[in-house]
Amino acid sequence: MTDPTPTPAPTGTATGIPTGTTREAAAAPRAEWPLYEVFVRSRRGLNHVHVGSLHAADERMALLNARDLYTRRNEGVSLWVVRSDAITASNPDEKDPFFAPSGDKVYRHPTFYDIPEDVPHI
Repeated sequence: MTDPTPTPAPTGTATGIPTGTTREAAAAPRAEWPLYEVFVRSRRGLNHVHVGSLHAADERMALLNARDLYTRRNEGVSLWVVRSDAITASNPDEKDPFFAPSGDKVYRHPTFYDIPEDVPHI
């Protein structure tokens, strides 16, 4: 009889399974693994930028695989991985009706303000 609780994978690279991933998660077919979106914040950047996607069995595996795949040359200082099914986005085809309510509120745009020359990043 098998134990229903997941067994943690052994540590190290001999198994080919990232540390912290269960054997059951690593053995699952990739077609069943969820898709994760990867965002990297570079050394010079202030924002995280979407760099790609990957499939992984869990969040830990997604983070480790994203590190190995998208920061091979020390490009980043921070990584975000987010399950694709957890992201809600607007449809680019509906941009005109979706963003139209903000068009008639000119007071929200900083065109009426004088910005001093010595203020950076504006």
